[in-house]
Amino acid sequence: MQIINNLREISGPFKNAVVTTGNFDGVHVGHQALFRQVIDKAESIDGTSVILTFEPHPIRVINSNKHFPLITLYEQKVELIGETGVDTLICIPFTREFAATPARTFVKDILCELIGMKAIVVGQDYSFGQRREGDVSLLREMAVALGFEVIISGWIELEGRRISSTEIRNLVREGRVEEAQKLLGRHYQVRGIVIRGRDRGARLLGFPTANLTLYDELCPKTGVYAVTVEHDNALYNGVANIGYSPTFQNGQFGVEVHLFDFDKIIYDHPIRLNFVRRLRDEKKFSGPALLAAQIKQDIEKARELLSKD
Repeated sequence: MQIINNLREISGPFKNAVVTTGNFDGVHVGHQALFRQVIDKAESIDGTSVILTFEPHPIRVINSNKHFPLITLYEQKVELIGETGVDTLICIPFTREFAATPARTFVKDILCELIGMKAIVVGQDYSFGQRREGDVSLLREMAVALGFEVIISGWIELEGRRISSTEIRNLVREGRVEEAQKLLGRHYQVRGIVIRGRDRGARLLGFPTANLTLYDELCPKTGVYAVTVEHDNALYNGVANIGYSPTFQNGQFGVEVHLFDFDKIIYDHPIRLNFVRRLRDEKKFSGPALLAAQIKQDIEKARELLSKD
């Protein structure tokens, strides 16, 4: 996949470009279906499939008071879009100046003249341009004069509900990671760097853990989870704790994971946690021995569950 991080990098129109535009936070099943339509249409006209997105998320530029955690930061979003088979990803740096672009200018100057758009695939409620003045009706009007096709993508639903980034965000916050997995088409993932912890896992409890500093903004609800862990191009099973370690009363929020059958030292290494199922709430125990016994049960349960996943 070709990645273009600024409109100035585009040297000329793409061949028969088929475009969709949006934020695509989460790159969920609905987004993936949209991308599939773009790819299929491009193949049918011997063209180029183009995804156009923005960084940072426009809401953070337009309304700084409205801040919500992103499901996928830009690095992961690029990776996930690349896995769909799209030819080109264009990321426009989103500024207040760009936000003031009139809808007609965006279509004519950027999509048609610069990118070479011959078809656009959008959802029924698509809006764009200054003050979101552009919509499907405007696209259809301009399509006649500028010679491109407008393809409206239907809603993608799962078990009777529309798939949306907001819904996924709520599910993750509530710890309902199995339901989030259905909407994402993959397990929800966070990424981080392994740091030195408080040296309690192996010394006091008998279970060494990797403590993380997270890159991601959206963290699942506190509790204990069965997870898979990606490190150095290998996949391991494990159990993770998100929370405040109430047994030790230190009050500090942390994410730590015990990897099964793993004995490497990985301080300062990046790892990725995929959340498979929430096992239980975080609990306060009267001492390390009872906590260690509970962790042993958590590990046994996670091993059994992950062997079937």
